[in-house]
Order: sequence, then C-alpha cells, then structure tokens
Amino acid sequence: MTDDPDCDPTAAADRPPRAFFGRRKGHTLRRHHTGLLGDLLPRLALDIARPAPVRLGDLFDPPVDKVRLEIGFGGGEHLAAQAAADPAIGFIGCEGFVNGVAQLLVHVEEAGLANIRIHHGDAAEVLAWLPEASLARVDLLYPDPWRKRRHWKRRFVQDETVATLARLLADGAEFRFASDWEHYAAWTLEHLLRSADFEWTAERADDWRKPWDGFTRTRYEAKAIREGRTPCYLVFRRRPRG
Repeated sequence: MTDDPDCDPTAAADRPPRAFFGRRKGHTLRRHHTGLLGDLLPRLALDIARPAPVRLGDLFDPPVDKVRLEIGFGGGEHLAAQAAADPAIGFIGCEGFVNGVAQLLVHVEEAGLANIRIHHGDAAEVLAWLPEASLARVDLLYPDPWRKRRHWKRRFVQDETVATLARLLADGAEFRFASDWEHYAAWTLEHLLRSADFEWTAERADDWRKPWDGFTRTRYEAKAIREGRTPCYLVFRRRPRG
C-alpha cells in the first residue's frame, strides 16, 4: 500500500477525539422499522447510565463467557451473521445512524437472535463505560474515512482510542479493521504498529488483501469493489499485560 502524498497520517493523532460518525438519519423509516425501534430496541439497548456489570457477559440472557464489540455496524449484516454463527458469544453493536439500527433490529427479529445488545449513539460513550479487559474482540469495518485533512481528528483510530482498545481487550483478543480507503488503512497500520500493546498478525505480504475466516461481506463492501476500490483487512492482537 502507498500513502496519499498530500496527506500526513500523524497530523491529527494527538488531538482529542470527537464523534466518530456523521449523519444520524437517512430515508424515511418504514412503519415496521419504526415499530421495532419503539418496541424491540428498548429491550436490547445498553443502559450506560448505570455502571457496567463486573462480568460483562451478564448483560445477556442467558449469560455468556465472551463478549465482542462492533463499532459502526452499518446495516447490521456482519453483526447479525456473527451473532447467528456464535450463539454462545455476546455481541454489542454501536451505531449512530438510526436507519442502520432499524435494519439490525429486522435481522434480530427474523433470526430470533438473543445474543445482541445495541447502543444507538457514539461508540465513545460505550468505550468509556466498558470494564477493563472485558472484550474478546473489537471489529471496526468500513468506518467513515473522513477524507478531508481537517476532519482526520474525527477518525476512530487515534492514539487515544488505540490506548482505550488496549484497556478493554483481554490478553490475546483482537482488533479487526477493514477499509476500502487506502490512506485510512495506512493510518490505522501506523497507529497500531507504534503501540506497544498490539502486534499485527500478518504472516505474508498480501495478508491485508484477504478477509479473516468467518468474515461476512456487507453491502458497502460489495459497492466498494464494484466501484474499483480494494478492501484492506488488518488484524491486531492484544499483547499480554505485564
């Protein structure tokens, strides 16, 4: 991968993070979607006004031993597929876009998924709420690349959020990242490689071209490929503490 010659990936690294998503609503919701937001979402929504349970798996019924987090789940295809494939694992999804939340609720309803919890809002709020070493994995798939230089400070991947992920991930747990924007992929690789808490799991030069096992392609990824953009897949492992 080559970097954008007009961009400096470190220019905004130390600035304080802001909201990591853009618009909150798109097209008018269907009546059924509106009903799910009123009826199903309250039963699945995280209550971050209360302290997180010491054992994070107790958020789910029945309780689970491992919990994964997906930041910005879009239309929920990947999150729902992961939850269906691993019913013994709990999944937390964060999304600020109400249409995406509504679409995930459709997946939950249709598949009868009991192992999903949702935060409709900024992922930063959940990151601040979660207990240390409580997550078995974090997925960040096709985040907004905030392409303009003045907006780089709004990218999710910053030195501060990398440190937060290191706090929240259990030893040996993984942070998985996918993007179709070359500069954001290079930015992410640089930020994670300079963290002493993570190691890149790539074993071959072209590993970044291949999705990990069990990856579910989203509509956004299919669109990116149709438009000629090449996806990049990066996996980083949390090093043991101490």
